[in-house]
Amino acid sequence: MTDSSNRLATLLAMSQELGLPGNGYVILGEGNTAAREDEDSFWVKASGYPLRAIGSAGFVRVRFEPLYQALPQDLDDAAVADALRKSRVDADAPRPSVETFLHAIAIQEGRAEFVGHTHPVAVNRVLCSREGEAAVSGRLFPDQVVSCGARSLYLPYCDPGLALARAFREALLRFQDDNGESPRVVLIQNHGLIVLGQNAEEVLATTAMTVKAFEILWGTYAMGGPHFLSEEQVRRIQGRPDEHYRRQLINKQA
Repeated sequence: MTDSSNRLATLLAMSQELGLPGNGYVILGEGNTAAREDEDSFWVKASGYPLRAIGSAGFVRVRFEPLYQALPQDLDDAAVADALRKSRVDADAPRPSVETFLHAIAIQEGRAEFVGHTHPVAVNRVLCSREGEAAVSGRLFPDQVVSCGARSLYLPYCDPGLALARAFREALLRFQDDNGESPRVVLIQNHGLIVLGQNAEEVLATTAMTVKAFEILWGTYAMGGPHFLSEEQVRRIQGRPDEHYRRQLINKQA
């Protein structure tokens, strides 16, 4: 585990990259990111800070325990804000993002070390459509499988905050039971993209490949719609040793 300053510096660089205007992933104060610090705490973006220009002051170190204590409770908006404040390691730090609960689950139960949540135009123009769920039900090309996994976790729209975190937790555990692993890509209807990674480079690479896949998906509808890879083809790609090796190289170059 890296020390606190190194872990935060890595998260900071990843967040600024995700926030670059040319990427089309976020604008203004959209999106949020997080990274594990230790067994008891993690860093998360503070509410309202734009990713493209964020500095270390835009991140808050929070504890898992108070967040998990709040998860099953029926809290109003004021109580949720209070729970977020109480989770801070430093009581003078800014307010954590409302998606802090979701990030806690992604790290603790999703087995991620870094998490990137963005709202790419290419992704949301599909997730905001009537046929969005069907449109994202398969894989289109080998590199999508290599970088993004065999399948994504799709969530119907939920109110951001506690409701979304609870829905995510339930769906995550079901996905793990069905697939024997955590998803790398989570797609939320009418909302956006969440990427779970073991390092910052993996989050960046998977985000970029997901956006590419959605650009291609969008274009397929000009020629009759997507032609997904078969389950057998996806399993073959996912199980090839050379593809595992290539994924490691791709993540290092992100």
